[in-house]
Amino acid sequence: MSKLTIVANFVIKKDKIEPVKNAFLELVELTRSNDEGCISYNLHQDNDDQTKFTVIEVWASDALLQKHANSPHFKHFMVTTKDMVDVFTINTLTQLA
Repeated sequence: MSKLTIVANFVIKKDKIEPVKNAFLELVELTRSNDEGCISYNLHQDNDDQTKFTVIEVWASDALLQKHANSPHFKHFMVTTKDMVDVFTINTLTQLA
């Protein structure tokens, strides 16, 4: 199976930017250090709209991505931030070239 790229976009409630940002930073650190198959996991914040965050991830396989999705740190992030997020979308991509 080819590597998978995930582009996860979040729009955060204006009064929740800092708590979500801190939760993201913790998630990034735990994912990079603990999750097998994580090739890259990068957090971005929009320069013009501070409520918009994008996580760009590259995984060695879908199975290892699913393992990450079931990890305690990912589940903790989702529960902790669920009422702080207005919009959450995910695109799963396969690199062609």
